[in-house]
Amino acid sequence: MISDSTTLKEEFKIFYKEHPSKNFEDLVEKFAIFGGVGWGAIDTAKPSYELIEKLILKDYSYIRNDINDITGGAPLYHALLSAIAMGDGKTHASYKRAKLKKEVGDKAVVELVKRGIIYVEKPKKEFTSWGDKEKIDNKLYFTTPFLRFWFAFVSPLFKGIRDGDYTEVKKRWENREAAFSDLIFTQLSHELLKVNFAKEDPIVEIASYWDKDVAFDIFGKTVSGKTILGSTKYTNAKIKKSELSRLQELAKKANIDADIFIIGSKKGFSGELKALKGKNLRLFTTKNFIKLVA
Repeated sequence: MISDSTTLKEEFKIFYKEHPSKNFEDLVEKFAIFGGVGWGAIDTAKPSYELIEKLILKDYSYIRNDINDITGGAPLYHALLSAIAMGDGKTHASYKRAKLKKEVGDKAVVELVKRGIIYVEKPKKEFTSWGDKEKIDNKLYFTTPFLRFWFAFVSPLFKGIRDGDYTEVKKRWENREAAFSDLIFTQLSHELLKVNFAKEDPIVEIASYWDKDVAFDIFGKTVSGKTILGSTKYTNAKIKKSELSRLQELAKKANIDADIFIIGSKKGFSGELKALKGKNLRLFTTKNFIKLVA
């Protein structure tokens, strides 16, 4: 595993150097699976499941031992980590999926954070309309992409894998592959925006945003005090002007006065949306991730 102190941007840069490719869609999708671990050469152009079976499933026993060294092997921790990997990371939903009481879940989170496996992101209460008595869940994220993959697709299905039967893994991957890279795309987008704004008006805070009514993939603040809101769409369709309208409506609902809207896309944008691009609307695609590895 890469050092606990390594940032996601650094992990992505290391992954690029180990597996150089001009196709950043392939890089993002393979990084979501293999990121954070030294694998030797990986042909990122190959189908993901082919690589999963060859590099992970067939070496299950060895990798499992390494994972257990990191987690301590406690079933409770593994249940919670799988719940985080399979859901949206919110604490209440993760505890419920793992069948853990809040007190038990909270203690497990403290230990897993201490072990460098996950980190906690808190909601930005100062911008929400909810009252002091209303509780908005924290979110739990993995520090390394590979650990998220392992606890989503391997750990919960270990019996079949152990016996050499990969049927369940393949089925789960086929059902979830299209959406699995969404989170990594969003997280790498945060890193890209730090680079993009570094000279113009450096970003001092960037993360996702959520409250009881709305959610944004991108929420940021710059040195000059500007507020950034945005979305990331890792789909095979070009993003249309309606996405900007949706963001503007949600900003009003959340009572956030956004100075700059940002939209990230896997496949690009409609001509109508591109025509609106300017200081108050920034657009980017996976091709721009080359700035993260420069």
